[in-house]
Amino acid sequence: MDLYYAIATLGGLGIIFGVLLAVAAKIFAVEVDERVEAIQETLPGANCGACGYAGCGSFSEKVVAGECETTACIPGGKEVAAKICELLGMETVETKPQVAVVACAGDSEKARDSFIYAGAKDCRLAHQMWHGFKSCSYGCLGLGTCAEVCPFEAIVMGDNELPIVDEEKCTGCGVCRDTCPRGVFRLIPYDYEGHFVFCNSRDRGKVVKQACEVGCNACRACAKACPQEAVTVEDNLATVDTEKCDNCGECAAKCKPGSIKPVTDKKAPEAVES
Repeated sequence: MDLYYAIATLGGLGIIFGVLLAVAAKIFAVEVDERVEAIQETLPGANCGACGYAGCGSFSEKVVAGECETTACIPGGKEVAAKICELLGMETVETKPQVAVVACAGDSEKARDSFIYAGAKDCRLAHQMWHGFKSCSYGCLGLGTCAEVCPFEAIVMGDNELPIVDEEKCTGCGVCRDTCPRGVFRLIPYDYEGHFVFCNSRDRGKVVKQACEVGCNACRACAKACPQEAVTVEDNLATVDTEKCDNCGECAAKCKPGSIKPVTDKKAPEAVES
């Protein structure tokens, strides 16, 4: 008889706790917007963080809540942006695809080293050791950290120790740009066919010449020669405005170090594998 009582008691308690759990689940349930899941399914799923959030799930929640632009998923491009707008009942926003470019032509032959580096093969760690082993404190260290972190495998290292960006794979997510301790990566319009300054140094001309053969010395000859006023020199570095440049080549013709080149192939000069 005691056994029956024990079974009945346990059974009764199980029913009571089950009911309590069901009620609690109902009361404390968090409603999930179906659009969040639908948007997440349309995303590339790379969780690259280019949108500024932890991953695709976080981005989906933010865009549904109106706290994030529908175009913030850079890898997804205009197709994903259009699908998101459709799911949210919004007008489609036009986006321009971008591609990463290495703003440095100081390869292993043209850029000098200050000392022999024998540490870990990581640009971030090497940069922390007396600001890197390169004489130019702004140039590419060439250890390949950018290639390792690229979520789309769009970067490989060339024989000259400069990164090579595969324009077909690159989505313009900006992970390489945000990871590089030297900030040598730039994002430019994918269809841009003008000129580009393949240098990242902000040092004065004399210092640049001592460190690199192809570094911009801020002589301003390029800016004076540009008929479209697309070239400006600020903080000892020339910059080409991609909106104004008409690819006339006057800036490149006046650039003695050869820092300015056409960017038709979307990669740094000499950054090709043999």
